[in-house]
Amino acid sequence: MPASLFQDTSNDPRRGYPDGPTPDRRPVHEPVFNAPWPALALVVLIIGGYALQTRLSPGLMEAFVFTPAQLAAGEWRGLFTAIFLHGGWAHALTNAAMALAFATPLARYFGEGPRGAFAFFAFYLLCGALGNLGYAAVNAGSPEGLVGASGAVSGLMGAVARLIGGHGRLGGLTSPPVLGMGAALLAVNLLIAVLGGGWVPGANGAGIAWEAHLAGFLAGLLLVGPFALLAGRR
Repeated sequence: MPASLFQDTSNDPRRGYPDGPTPDRRPVHEPVFNAPWPALALVVLIIGGYALQTRLSPGLMEAFVFTPAQLAAGEWRGLFTAIFLHGGWAHALTNAAMALAFATPLARYFGEGPRGAFAFFAFYLLCGALGNLGYAAVNAGSPEGLVGASGAVSGLMGAVARLIGGHGRLGGLTSPPVLGMGAALLAVNLLIAVLGGGWVPGANGAGIAWEAHLAGFLAGLLLVGPFALLAGRR
């Protein structure tokens, strides 16, 4: 049997050497956060972005809110900038928690190197923008503003559904996890569409863009394959 399997007790006080050193039996400490750095960076971006937002004037923030009316007028900036704004701490923290849960497996799959990290953040931004476009498609020309990372987070959810369906690799679009998570998301958001979002925890009576959730989820399902290739996955 290899010697490495035995513990050295030659200096153990119980062996008659009370003044000798004792083996260090302290337990190995696991890191508090075991998520890859792109997932943690995303959480910091969401929470830190809202902390910065609270220190800026509402008038300044209005220029970065997304509205379908601005899009119809040719203004595209809000499609991306609105992803980094939130309606309150509850909104920001809820999105941060959901982002950490779904970003972690996707960031591991893409990889933590420069190529994987670039693919991860580009995927997140594009899903968020497409989620906002989904909102605009249903509410064409509306002046109602939209903020939040919910569409982007829904994209992460769609991508992870594919990973679950493929047991760590990309599964099919009709795998049971994809159909199950898609049906659950559809049911919840149809309730929001019919009943409003006042009953949703953290909404504080504000409207919820269910259209962005569904569009972001669909974008995540379809785009994770091309972005996996961008990340160097085969």
